[in-house]
Parts: sequence; structure tokens; C-alpha cells
Amino acid sequence: MKYSLAVALLCSALLFYCKPPATKINEHKALDGTWQLVSALSITKQDTVVTFPVKNQQVIKMFNQSHFAFFKHDLSGGKDSTAVFGAGSGSYTLDGENYSEHLEYCNARGWENNDFHFTLTINSDTLIQRGVEKIDSLGVDRVIEEKYRRVEN
Repeated sequence: MKYSLAVALLCSALLFYCKPPATKINEHKALDGTWQLVSALSITKQDTVVTFPVKNQQVIKMFNQSHFAFFKHDLSGGKDSTAVFGAGSGSYTLDGENYSEHLEYCNARGWENNDFHFTLTINSDTLIQRGVEKIDSLGVDRVIEEKYRRVEN
């Protein structure tokens, strides 16, 4: 009897302690879904510019377990002088708050095949992405901060 109890306890302990860590999966699951841009700013040298909100525009960003996509469009259906459309997508990695994007597709083609590194925090239904966008060939070198709100499905 003592032998069976010891074996049962040992098996239970092994099952408990041999579980793979769930943090990576939970990080991605917290990010999964659609997020709507609420505000954004761009800092170049000492100059800070509010880049969003923009009247009559909407931006969303979507994540799954390994990829992201973003879309910007005007709310007038492209039928007046405010017509705008932008989109891009690629793969990402997430390790704690360290978030990196590899932009594979973008309507601004000079941005394609570039890597960007950010910090990413999620608090309830709010996501904040902050980091450097730098592309030497385009003369882009700025810090951005974007705040998103989760879109309910």
C-alpha cells in the first residue's frame, strides 16, 4: 500500500512539474484578435506630432498566433478628397513585452522587408505599442506610440 501511494504521489508530482510553461501561449492569446487605433504620436528628434486620430479615418490592427495585419481607410467610401487606404502585414515575435515585426507586405513598398522592435503592453482592452521605426533608405527615424482598443467580436 505504501509503495502504491508513493508511486501515485511521484507520478502526480512529475505531471505537475513537467508541464510546459504557458506564458508564451497566454501572451499570444491575449494579443489575438482585432484592435482599433485610438491615438498615435510620432517623435522625430525633439518634434512630437499627433498622427491619430484623423477626422474621417479608421485604423485597425489584427493579430493571430504568428502574424499581424493593419488597415487604414477613410469613412467616406473613397468618394471625396479624404479618400485614403493603407495596409500592411507580416510576421511577429512576442517575448514578454518585447514585440518585433517583420513587415512583409505594405502598400508603401519601401517599408517592405524591414524589422521593427517595440515594447507592447496590454491592460484589459487597451494595447500600447511603442518603439522605433527606422529605415535608412527612406530617411525614417522616429519613435512611435500607438494606443489601440480591443474590438469586441
